[in-house]
Amino acid sequence: MKWKTKLGAGVTALVAILGVVTVPAATAAPASTLAAPDISLANIKTHLNQLQTIARNNGGTRSPRGGGYAASVSYVENLLKNAGYTTKRQTCTSCTGQSQNLIAEWPQGDANQVLMLGAHLDSVSAGPGINDNGSGSASILEVALTLARTNPAMAKRVRFAWWADEESGMVGSRYYVSTLSGTERAKIKTYLNFDMIGSKNWGYFVYDDVASVKAVFDEYFASIGIETEGDTEGDGRSDHASFKRAGIPVGGLATGAGDIKSYEQADKWGGTAGAPFDNCYHRACDTTANIPDTPLEKNSDAIGYAVWKLAAAAPVATAHR
Repeated sequence: MKWKTKLGAGVTALVAILGVVTVPAATAAPASTLAAPDISLANIKTHLNQLQTIARNNGGTRSPRGGGYAASVSYVENLLKNAGYTTKRQTCTSCTGQSQNLIAEWPQGDANQVLMLGAHLDSVSAGPGINDNGSGSASILEVALTLARTNPAMAKRVRFAWWADEESGMVGSRYYVSTLSGTERAKIKTYLNFDMIGSKNWGYFVYDDVASVKAVFDEYFASIGIETEGDTEGDGRSDHASFKRAGIPVGGLATGAGDIKSYEQADKWGGTAGAPFDNCYHRACDTTANIPDTPLEKNSDAIGYAVWKLAAAAPVATAHR
């Protein structure tokens, strides 16, 4: 949220470990009721470990002011290419160091009806940014790879983005939106944003900008017995703001940053009242040790559910996990 490593052999090994497909399957799943697949927590944690290693090899950060951001882009891009995605790097001329946005599109579904998901891939200079925002970046990466592996019949095109230079003020996403023609902007029917979804003292916050989009996430969380709240801390402070200003419907998830958890929220979700949702927010301690499994797993499965619900050709059954 706002306020160099060697990859070749490592990515090749990870392709095998993560079960990434190399090309889209020839035959899509039949148009019957689908259950949204489980999004592998183990694979997400593998991605987070790789982002941690990249930071460690680049002065403890993945900021675009050093080599950590560019190495993060390469890691994500190589996995997506091996999975059959069409990828594009967009040089953001207004971003720190002219860093690059990474855009990946799954080549199935109606190209005039786009569901877009995004997360910022940069960290602050003070630390590796594993919750902020490795958590969102790794989760949508694994959702993208799961979509490739399962290859359901798609009604809409799904596009993923990893944004540059969010920490300077959503610069990368703002640049991307500014380059869209009116026709291309109109194709994006919904943009979903994921920024800090693994906070240690977590809450379950759903963006409440568009009621119909919020309802999709709330439906999933209700099916597993979790009550959500609207996200107020993140209003205007992450990349969805760039899309909202352009008139594109937005939604997303968060688990809290520097705000303090109330006693009512602790009664509802557990955790520590009177403490920040993430006491390592924008600090050097935002490492893999800063992320518990529970919120990361539940939020990533909610993301998968939303993608299948909003973009798959077949009706999606609510899975109880």
